[in-house]
Amino acid sequence: MLRIAVQSKGRLYDETMTLLEEAGIKLNKGKRILLLSAKDFPVEVLFLRDDDIPQSVANGVADVGIVGENEYVEKGEEADLVKRLGFSKCRLSLAIPKEETYEGVTWFEGKTIATSYPVILRSFLERNGVKADIHEISGSVEIAPGIGLADAIFDIVSSGSTLVSNQLKEVEVVLPCEALLIANKDLPAEKREILEELLFRFEAIQLAEGKKYVLLNAPKEKLDEIIEVLPGMKSPTVTPLANGEWVSVQSVIAEKHFWEIIGKLKSLGAEGILVLPIEKMII
Repeated sequence: MLRIAVQSKGRLYDETMTLLEEAGIKLNKGKRILLLSAKDFPVEVLFLRDDDIPQSVANGVADVGIVGENEYVEKGEEADLVKRLGFSKCRLSLAIPKEETYEGVTWFEGKTIATSYPVILRSFLERNGVKADIHEISGSVEIAPGIGLADAIFDIVSSGSTLVSNQLKEVEVVLPCEALLIANKDLPAEKREILEELLFRFEAIQLAEGKKYVLLNAPKEKLDEIIEVLPGMKSPTVTPLANGEWVSVQSVIAEKHFWEIIGKLKSLGAEGILVLPIEKMII
């Protein structure tokens, strides 16, 4: 049984549970709401505070964990980074009152900075040769300048709306963050096998993200040109139609190039274009 530590609430919790569900891991509901086993897959999920996950994985309370990069770096625990998961993206940034003029990191010299991430902040300041006072607080960091507690803040930024509402502006991005899959360094072989299967499922989901499956009918005389526009994972699938002058073409395209590619296909005479979502992709 592989034990996975997961954040107990918040955006990271929501996106993690979606990933697990898409990977076919459905949890049994029970009285022990902090530890739930899965149906038909040898894992159990332990719900913890995000900042407790790195230590829990490092000391073996959990075998693996899904955690924000901000907490993984801040805690500095001895746990292996197994995979970047690509969701819950944000950044750790420095922000100052919006009326201030900012011309570089020397602005912070002699200032007081409020943060919940003193380790990362201290490392950044030392790398840049800046001496500042670090005022460590937990929660509501963004209000510190407004109440005279600090001159600036160092905190998680997602959309930036919280900064705007507190009359602050982001001036330095110190650490881009996302969800990470981490593992205990001494994971037994049988648990590593389960982890490998879990990774296989995660990667199949990630490969499908931002991609569409396209089916279309095309005139045979334009097939070579269409194949140049519409490559597949190796090459498009081409199937003859009852009308010998036409073929059916199937391929996968990136959604960010979707309308550009569809326009080119139509100009080459493609008809009956059908677009389908992809849930999983295995290569």
